[in-house]
Amino acid sequence: DMNQDSNKKQNAISPTRADNYPEWYQQVIKAADLADNSPVRGCMVIKPWGYAIWENFQKELDARFKATGHVNAYFPLFIPVSFLEKEAKHVEGFAKECAVVTHHRLHQNEEGKLVPAGPLEEPLVVRPTSETIIGAMYAKWVQSYRDLPILINQWANVVRWEMRTRMFLRTMEFLWQEGHTCHATAKEAEEETMKMLGVYADFAENVLAIPVICGEKTPDERFPGAVNTYTIEAMMQDGKALQAGTSHFLGQNFSKAQAIKFLDAQGTEQYAWTTSWGVSTRMVGALIMTHSDDDGLVLPPMIAPLHVVITPIYRTPEEREPVLARCREICEALQAQEFGKANRRRGIDIIASIDDRDMRGGEKNWYHVKRGVPLRVELGPRDLVSDSVMVSRRDEAPKQKKSYPWKEFVAQAPSILEDMQKQLFAKAKNFRESHTVVAKSLSELENYFSKQDDGRGTSVFVRALCCPEAIQIDLLKKLKISARCIPLDQKEGAALSGACIFGGEGSVKEVVFARAY
Repeated sequence: DMNQDSNKKQNAISPTRADNYPEWYQQVIKAADLADNSPVRGCMVIKPWGYAIWENFQKELDARFKATGHVNAYFPLFIPVSFLEKEAKHVEGFAKECAVVTHHRLHQNEEGKLVPAGPLEEPLVVRPTSETIIGAMYAKWVQSYRDLPILINQWANVVRWEMRTRMFLRTMEFLWQEGHTCHATAKEAEEETMKMLGVYADFAENVLAIPVICGEKTPDERFPGAVNTYTIEAMMQDGKALQAGTSHFLGQNFSKAQAIKFLDAQGTEQYAWTTSWGVSTRMVGALIMTHSDDDGLVLPPMIAPLHVVITPIYRTPEEREPVLARCREICEALQAQEFGKANRRRGIDIIASIDDRDMRGGEKNWYHVKRGVPLRVELGPRDLVSDSVMVSRRDEAPKQKKSYPWKEFVAQAPSILEDMQKQLFAKAKNFRESHTVVAKSLSELENYFSKQDDGRGTSVFVRALCCPEAIQIDLLKKLKISARCIPLDQKEGAALSGACIFGGEGSVKEVVFARAY
């Protein structure tokens, strides 16, 4: 049946998610023009459309950080090796990932090649994360309890020497924010850690429309040097987990290593309590993998750099001007609207633009489909006569169009965008719920993951009871899975009552296991 075959081919991305998920992911990035490979192995160039999305990440998160009392600063890219050595667990955790600068200045040798002039007295590490250099400054700035708390965030790039890289998910250099705070008491530092986890969860769910599980990392998955690490875990459309953001309670480990001391109200010398927390461009990868489909990127309106694209359709110069004039009128009317007020203190202004490039209408349409623009509007001479527009939603089939009187469309645009935001979240949440199972024994856990993963099989989240200390790491490695987190919201009830599946004797908690990025 020819017809059926042509129906099957009606999508823009090849291969499809079902055929080859990892390759589909790369193709979506390419089709949406988000990023490109760079001449430097393992690093990527973020192109304007990808960077516009990251700028919206920054805008939304930064507003949330400031609303919770944080301020931005900037610390050096280079960290003396001796700083890393001070915190033993930290250096052990990051040593293999460090890029190290050992020489300074270049000069030309006899063959005219540029070679380093001389070695540095002390090698410098390109920051993999900034606890140590920021701690050194805090030690200088903190003398009295009156100097606390310090609540600083920085937007920066970091470098971790990765062998196997994948755009956005894992690159050698990536962009992120890292918050570093310093407190007089453990309680305050713990509250800060949880507050920032909450900020991340709110951002993921209400802006990115990504449902997340908030939880504590098991001991083997903790940040090097942390007392506790908390995480937001998301499920991608291949059923794998992706750690979307982390918040660490560092206790006094770093302040002891770096002598961050203060006199308390009684005049007694104390070590400060510190935290750190961060999300990176890897969260853009989570955004792509959670919502996109076989036609390209799908952007939740709250994060989209463009909400409505208007395409004028005309055949002759005479048709052009009146059509364009109406497009401009609609564009201006849309830009005066806002949406999404329920999710933040102020609404988001609708961003609309007219695509009057000299190319075929169909080509234009697919261009915006692949880039994930939430609403596409077409307007031609006939629509002009009937005072209407044709509207397509990115979360519906590309060929699906709906006609509106244009003024009605302008009035409804905010609620259409809000509905799309809601639907994308609901869809992702349903997907996660329908791919989550319970394992009552170790053999059940093994069964869920023993099928060979050839990139086609959809994985699952498995919830199981165990003592976090009793987890058999080697067995998990053999199954190619990891303990993702101990959910903060422990599901009480009969489904999960019983003994530790690893046979541990300690107190039992529900843990989520999954394959992960």
